[in-house]
Amino acid sequence: MPIGNHIEGCVARSIEERLHSSRGFGRRTFLRRSETGDTTLIEQGHPSKGERTTFTEGDTVTQLEPLQARIPLAMPVLDQEMRDAASHALQNERFVGGESVHKFEEEFARFCGTKFAVSTASGTAALFLSLIAQGVHGGQVVTTPASFVASANSIIHSGATPRFADINLRDYTVDPAKVIASLNKETRAIIPVHLFGFPAEMDELRRIASDRRVAIIEDACQAHGALYKGHRVGSLGNAGCFSFFSSKNMTVGGDGGMVVTDNESIAESAASLRDCGRAKGSKYLHTSIGFTERLNTVQAAVGRVQLRHLDEWNERRRQIASRYDSLLSDLDEVILPPRGDSSVRPVYHMYVIRCKHRDDLRVWLDRNGVETGIHYPDPIHLQPVYRKMFGYRGGEFPNSEEFCKSVLSIPMHPGLSLDEVKLVSEKIHEFHSGDQGSLGR
Repeated sequence: MPIGNHIEGCVARSIEERLHSSRGFGRRTFLRRSETGDTTLIEQGHPSKGERTTFTEGDTVTQLEPLQARIPLAMPVLDQEMRDAASHALQNERFVGGESVHKFEEEFARFCGTKFAVSTASGTAALFLSLIAQGVHGGQVVTTPASFVASANSIIHSGATPRFADINLRDYTVDPAKVIASLNKETRAIIPVHLFGFPAEMDELRRIASDRRVAIIEDACQAHGALYKGHRVGSLGNAGCFSFFSSKNMTVGGDGGMVVTDNESIAESAASLRDCGRAKGSKYLHTSIGFTERLNTVQAAVGRVQLRHLDEWNERRRQIASRYDSLLSDLDEVILPPRGDSSVRPVYHMYVIRCKHRDDLRVWLDRNGVETGIHYPDPIHLQPVYRKMFGYRGGEFPNSEEFCKSVLSIPMHPGLSLDEVKLVSEKIHEFHSGDQGSLGR
């Protein structure tokens, strides 16, 4: 009997099976602990309908009651086609270095419009391997402090020192004028970050890099498929780096990354470095001090399937962003994300608004069943380890610091319904109209 308004007598299957069978875009599945014990509960329902189905594993379903269901911030996709691909790879290929890895690399390079792609264990690995393969073993690398900490950590892993340049508050990417001010005789490379899937000003950055004879390594870890003047991001510098972490626009069922480049030397060096420094075509001959940063075969198999859907999912993200734009544009208190145009097509890894009362709004939305995130609470230079290593005290990069005080990520993923977008937008309006109960601002 299908779960619906009359569910008496339905027997709960295993947690794993139920999670798999109800992963679709329309319904949400939650795992919780009972307040009276340690029984694992599964609650399944459609947020817009306020449904909840609660049952314990192996027991008979006996309850359906209204629920203020949560609208998730992100929702990775794992469907039957992907599970079948993973199972086939497990049963028929080598666990490491299987056929799926090579095919995934070929297909991802073709997608990005580059000659080569080298898979890695993470986006962080893609970044630091690209720097080392480019010949960056010291000196300084310029990047933005308004990013995830891995953008700068990768520079340190490569043996260089991060030097920060502030962002502009128009699209939250690194300001080319600030990059110029940060360059010196020690500069070896620039890492522009295509934050939240919005491309950085690559024409100007490439001109700067060419004039100063430094490399560009694109941090495209949040921008799979974004377009800049007709070209995929990742294809615009000496190398481009992607992450397949589970919240990204496409994933591999775990951590993973990719380096893309038109430079054969960079590709071969990155491929060797990720594989213990192994010489090409050799098993036990090593020509560099490498790392173990390979992508495994099962994850590559999942990635191949996800890649085939990426353009469709990105287009859905754009539609959702457009709907948010139209529903929230009348709020003077809210600054909306940058929009694309004929030359720039973002992919909305996150839909990030800015507002003065960010923390109170986040509490309000949480109370109303809307999951949010802060990306990121602190700029990289004010992380404790960077304060300790480099003596930052605050005030060095005012745009990045202001950005981190005001940003709020609201739900964005291809499975988000337009009804859910409308609900989130209504709750943001209610907050700013003062209709938020006892919550002070």
